[in-house]
Amino acid sequence: MDNIYLENIGKNAKNAEKVLSVASSDNKNKALKMIADALIASCDEIVAANEIDIANGRENGLSDSLLDRLMLNRERIEKIASAVCEIIALDDPVGKTLAGTTRPNGLKITKVSVPLGVIAVIYEARPNVTADAAALCLKSGNAVILRGGKEAINSNKAIAQVMRKALIQANLPEDCIQLIEKTDRETANELMRLNEYVDVLIPRGGAGLINAVVKNSTVPVIRTGEGNCHIYIDKDADIDMAAEIVFNAKTSRVSVCNACESLLVHKDIAEFALIAIKEQLDKKNVVIIGDGAVQGIIPDVVPATDEDWATEYLDYKISVKVVKDIDEAISHIAKYSTDHSESIITQNYEAAEKFVAQVNSSAVYVNASTRFTDGGEFGFGAEIGISNQKLHVRGPVGLPELTSYKYVIRGNGQVR
Repeated sequence: MDNIYLENIGKNAKNAEKVLSVASSDNKNKALKMIADALIASCDEIVAANEIDIANGRENGLSDSLLDRLMLNRERIEKIASAVCEIIALDDPVGKTLAGTTRPNGLKITKVSVPLGVIAVIYEARPNVTADAAALCLKSGNAVILRGGKEAINSNKAIAQVMRKALIQANLPEDCIQLIEKTDRETANELMRLNEYVDVLIPRGGAGLINAVVKNSTVPVIRTGEGNCHIYIDKDADIDMAAEIVFNAKTSRVSVCNACESLLVHKDIAEFALIAIKEQLDKKNVVIIGDGAVQGIIPDVVPATDEDWATEYLDYKISVKVVKDIDEAISHIAKYSTDHSESIITQNYEAAEKFVAQVNSSAVYVNASTRFTDGGEFGFGAEIGISNQKLHVRGPVGLPELTSYKYVIRGNGQVR
């Protein structure tokens, strides 16, 4: 039954893609504006559906951080609609001439951007992804198949219904956006093998989901997601700046992949820096999990294990280690990082440049919070996720990253 169900969704997506891939920028932008307006107009209905998911989540014992990811209110829905409007303002990534040359035989070869085709997105308890992913795919000419987690199914259904109605009003196929309403694991596994209809699969969620997709998918995957993000406080850091940055990166929103999970502090300033940082983190009751050196400086530190250095907590917890120098910090990051986002806090130019050159993550910061790794903050509009792989795309997956290209060759009778 799942095979037939998904096959029909795949066929519908392929048929919709044929129309969407050649739609004009004006038509796509019109549809996006209608989607943004409809999300605001349907706010009460979406919030009501979300309240069911929240109640179910509490009953099923979801953590506060997961409930925060799941929760929608008017303010968040307005932000989702605003993100859709930001996408309208961005250049259409389709049909751009990326390169061109004329060969000695007179052939004119042009490299032109084109949509990827049908994109499937598997994600967890983040209903905003339903709108963000759909809007980005629409603007980039891709049909999208959405498969969210069971925790957000009512919210996702409400958002998807609003968007599909808006597509009809904009004279585009409603199947440009489809939501898989079955949330069992087997349906997700079948989607990973829907090669006949799906061109690329993007997982967005925790390490378990992402690793399962990478391991089991026969559809090409853009890997996004888990963020064991580090901040290294160098011996030449401004301690007040460091404390503010760590506080922001850890506590402004703990449930997101660009939150700081691990802190490394140079031994020469460890005592002063850790006391200042703890004073900030205590404002949000952050649990500090540290090595022996950290335990010797500040009280009530939970002893760290090797597993802690590799953990994405997504909670009010942070692992902390004192290092002897920048080289040990870089080595630690290389061993435990998920290649998402890392930051150095320092007033030393040479140290900053060394860190930037040797840390091999998709986003590397100097004197700034890791929380800026985000499509909107980078000026890309919304993003489907943060890619920490190297092929095709790294960092925020925005509009340009949802396109491929083809070569158009024009001649006047040439033969080989």
